[in-house]
Amino acid sequence: MALPVYADPLERIWYYTYHAICVAIFLFLIAPILIVIPLSFNAEPYFTFTQKMLTLDPEGYSLRWYDLLLTFGMAAPDVPRDSSWWADAWANAHWVKAAKNSVVIGFWSTIVATVLGTLAALGLARNEMPYRRVIMAVLISPMIVPIIIIATGLFFFYSNPCSVIGMECGRLTSTYTGVVLAHATLGIPFVIITVTATLIGFDQSLSRAAASLGASPQRTFFKIMLPLILPGVVSGALFAFVTSFDEVVAVLFIAGPEQQTIPRQMWNGIRESISPAILSVATILVIISILLLATVELLRRRSERIRGVTPQ
Repeated sequence: MALPVYADPLERIWYYTYHAICVAIFLFLIAPILIVIPLSFNAEPYFTFTQKMLTLDPEGYSLRWYDLLLTFGMAAPDVPRDSSWWADAWANAHWVKAAKNSVVIGFWSTIVATVLGTLAALGLARNEMPYRRVIMAVLISPMIVPIIIIATGLFFFYSNPCSVIGMECGRLTSTYTGVVLAHATLGIPFVIITVTATLIGFDQSLSRAAASLGASPQRTFFKIMLPLILPGVVSGALFAFVTSFDEVVAVLFIAGPEQQTIPRQMWNGIRESISPAILSVATILVIISILLLATVELLRRRSERIRGVTPQ
């Protein structure tokens, strides 16, 4: 908001002080990201700015660490980059395999979290639902309880999931199914909160009108309710995907060598061989996060237009 022309000196001082505080907070939050991005182009194997980088010397910048994401782990990284080279990178490069695992696990965990979270939100949105607050608190508890506690509990439970009923069955640790279910557990609360917030603005008289015209509950949901709450569902799905894509603690406890994800690969790189390639991955993840957040914002504005709410 612009400063009014009739503002007195004290109001003017507070106006500029307030904006300075906001800028300082913004820089404090964004500074780590602003540092990581240029460091990922460092030509030297350092995590600090070199003299050539500070003087903007082109020799101080390189794409070698982005190239390393494709070549690390390949059987023959130095051969000409033809179709066989790309096939080798797709099959053997450690970072590529980690990216494939992250996408596959993130996709299926998002599907599970979105379906279960949306169903839970629909039930919690009904006024006749008993103990709604208690159930909501339980369902969103994975957001509140420290992740190390959840990961430990998931590890012991997935080691023998049938032990609670006194039976023996296959364990879910070191399996894709176990990692997907663990990530879905962490993503469901985000779907519930997002869809529940969307349902608050939903006009329930539309459902009653559809029922009075003979529409079944299923037809009412898919033809009337779902199109109106779809932006919230998609937003919750994006949050669930980001949660899965960024999760490392649960993967450390549950995943095996074949289920290495990008965060787990970054963790291994920090422990075993510190390389600026980690900064390259971080830069790529920042870009993906910005794109997802922009998508969420566009969906939020679309939801407001559909519900007739004036965008802020």
